[in-house]
Amino acid sequence: MSRKSVMSSTFEPSLSTSRQPLGPSLADTLPSINFGFDELRDRMAKFTAKFDAFIEQGRKRVLEERNQFRMNVAELQEDQRMKKKDIEILQLKTNTYQQTMAKEAAETREMQQAIASLTEQRDKQAAMRDALKEQIAATQKEIDARLAAQRAHAAQLEAQARYNVPELDFWVTNLCMRIEGAGAEDRLKFVYTHIDERNWEREAWFELSMSGRDYDVRHCRPKLEREKVEKVLDRVNETRELVVLLKGMRELFVEAMKS
Repeated sequence: MSRKSVMSSTFEPSLSTSRQPLGPSLADTLPSINFGFDELRDRMAKFTAKFDAFIEQGRKRVLEERNQFRMNVAELQEDQRMKKKDIEILQLKTNTYQQTMAKEAAETREMQQAIASLTEQRDKQAAMRDALKEQIAATQKEIDARLAAQRAHAAQLEAQARYNVPELDFWVTNLCMRIEGAGAEDRLKFVYTHIDERNWEREAWFELSMSGRDYDVRHCRPKLEREKVEKVLDRVNETRELVVLLKGMRELFVEAMKS
């Protein structure tokens, strides 16, 4: 039997009204089922709201993290720029410091060289000073010795002069001479006349130096041979008698005039 014929026979009004009820239907005997669509819709709505809120929060967090990352990158770039600038400044300071150190090292070397040079000059001057002191001391010692010898000799001459004045006057007269000063305390000038037979007024003279222990003839006119003068001085210094010198020098002048 087809479904259409069943349905037509089932819902036919004349039949439904005319038949007697047969008891509860099969549908009435089935258990009732509650699918809970309203609760499901409510839960789905709540889940959708939570999911949307989660997505929104995730989006905000991503934006915040991205902004924070950009800020961090910007800060890092700024820090890098500042570090780079600091490095440049430090490099400049380092270069300046190295130049200063090199300059100071050069100046130190120059100062050390100057100090070494000054030290060497000081040592040389100190050695020269010591040598000059020794030389001055030796010279002073020699001067003192000569002064002592001169004083002793002068005292001897003065003592001898007391006894020789009459004898000296005798020889001045007999040798036709006179005694003059020679411009120094330790020198005497002896001038002779009557030594040239052609001109008795012609003069000859010599200067006697008494600065040392021995007598010495420094100048004479006319010129005499030094060797002959030395021989006369040797006899005088040996005998310490002035008359030997006076007679010997007159003989040399007379011989020179004749020649």
